[in-house]
Amino acid sequence: MVKPADRFARRARRVRYGLKTRGGGRLRLAVFRSGKHIYGQVIDDAKGQTLAAASSLDKGLKTELKTGADREAARRVGLLLAERAKAAGVEQVMFDRAGYKYHGRVKALADGAREGGLSF
Repeated sequence: MVKPADRFARRARRVRYGLKTRGGGRLRLAVFRSGKHIYGQVIDDAKGQTLAAASSLDKGLKTELKTGADREAARRVGLLLAERAKAAGVEQVMFDRAGYKYHGRVKALADGAREGGLSF
């Protein structure tokens, strides 16, 4: 019997493999979603560095948001992440949804990042 965590890890590996083969060396915007918060990072895999990061736990957002687990919070995290990435000189990324469906909070974070000026 395959555990749900194993299925998730398999989906995440499959998504990352596709990004690596079609990415063309672009930076990766990775998403992590927990039950209470959402996190995003712009990662340079060639150097093994995180260039920009944002989450619903950031001081400015945490006080303004009612909860870190809704679509509005995810959109705001995407906007903040895009702002920080642009400050670091990043314009284009590839979106790594890991094993999550492109739906709900994950989609809201992506829309917020696009709204903030990142292209993917």
